[in-house]
Amino acid sequence: MSAATTTQFVTETVRPPAPRRTALRPGWPLTLLFVFFPLWWVLGLGHFIFFISAIVMGRELLKRRPVYAPMAFGLWLLFSTVVITGIPMLWVQPAGTLAGSSIGRLLPYTYHAVWYISITVVALYVLNMPERDLSSLRIMRLLGLMFIYTVAGGYAGLLLSHVDFPSLMELVLPIKRSSFIDTLVHPSLATSSEFLGYTQPRPSAPFSFPNAWGNNLGMYLPFFVATWLGRSAGRRRPFGILILILAAVPIAYSLNRGLWIGLFVAVVALSVKLATMGNFRVLQITAAALVVGAVVFISTPLYATVALRVSTPDSNQRRGTLASEVISKTVELSPLLGYGETRAVSGSFDSIAGGETPNCHQCAAPPLGTQGFMWRLIFTTGLLGTLFFLGYVGAQLARFGLHQDTVAVTCCIVLLLTLVFSFVYDSLESPLFTAMIAIGLLNRRYVRQSQLASSSETEDGP
Repeated sequence: MSAATTTQFVTETVRPPAPRRTALRPGWPLTLLFVFFPLWWVLGLGHFIFFISAIVMGRELLKRRPVYAPMAFGLWLLFSTVVITGIPMLWVQPAGTLAGSSIGRLLPYTYHAVWYISITVVALYVLNMPERDLSSLRIMRLLGLMFIYTVAGGYAGLLLSHVDFPSLMELVLPIKRSSFIDTLVHPSLATSSEFLGYTQPRPSAPFSFPNAWGNNLGMYLPFFVATWLGRSAGRRRPFGILILILAAVPIAYSLNRGLWIGLFVAVVALSVKLATMGNFRVLQITAAALVVGAVVFISTPLYATVALRVSTPDSNQRRGTLASEVISKTVELSPLLGYGETRAVSGSFDSIAGGETPNCHQCAAPPLGTQGFMWRLIFTTGLLGTLFFLGYVGAQLARFGLHQDTVAVTCCIVLLLTLVFSFVYDSLESPLFTAMIAIGLLNRRYVRQSQLASSSETEDGP
């Protein structure tokens, strides 16, 4: 597919006047979002700040003509259509699920629909921002900064797991504890688990849950490696190496097997890519670093923790049963459109009379459509929506996977991790936001820069 086939929406044939200069630097919504993300998290805006940023970015997009869209964007529009047409399915009740109220299903549906809109906006925004206004390197550095924040949050969760404090949103709004809104606005440092036979804090800051912490860390890591260890790193490289070494501690104690698998896949993919590029020197350095790192890792207490977690796959059966139930119930009653939103299960998978008890939180069956974005896709958008979504992401990998520049290699690894993590993590939040930024970065090189309004020269940062 040539560059000329890149989708574009043109609403006027005459170019409007250049936008007026403002005191704000081009691309400031992304900068404000990521640079101050720890502050948003403390304030209870860790989720909603993405929506606010998307609104601002959407307003900026409306001022730009023409607005270009990524390749295969038609598949994304078809996916979005399935999401919308699935609204009537919210009131369909599959066998073995609990009946819910209209508000009980519309509220989470609306929340997740806003996420889909937000990730669409950010992909278009990144694609349509001229390189000299907001460089690809700057965007990647912002995401690399988020990796540092996530590592710092991991240490905070391990060292200060007993600390609990309300956010500003909790103090201002009348929010009930353990409610849906409470999980979005309460800043949690860590969550205690008993996977290993004893209480172990699992870091979650600056996100809501330990699995979200692992998912986001994995998505930000390629950008960190590219900007803190790559050619553009400069004096950052020694600090980048140190941060990467320090990251091993929260990664191990997070007990995130999905993260561990994703990191292994990323290393293998990067090694294969380097070999095909003929960059054997970097490949040798990478292999040597992995060997040294493995020896050091095995000689520390981290190895015992990881080995014990791998040998206690307590959630494997539940996840397997859940995936089987999702596929069977979707194919049985609503194979094309799914059910619009997740469903709570009656009892447990073993018995309708089962369920959660004070001594056994794991006895309750997780809602159908959770425990992995792939299962959400199948259950909430059916086989049709799943096909469109995977086709859209797959088209990006097929088109840009053979490119050898830093942006292409980094972003393709991010999209590969998106697919890997989709089987174990509920990615429909900030991880997919990151994935769509990667898609915007991949496609922006094929936009004719002379057709995009520009207002200033780019400075790399932060």
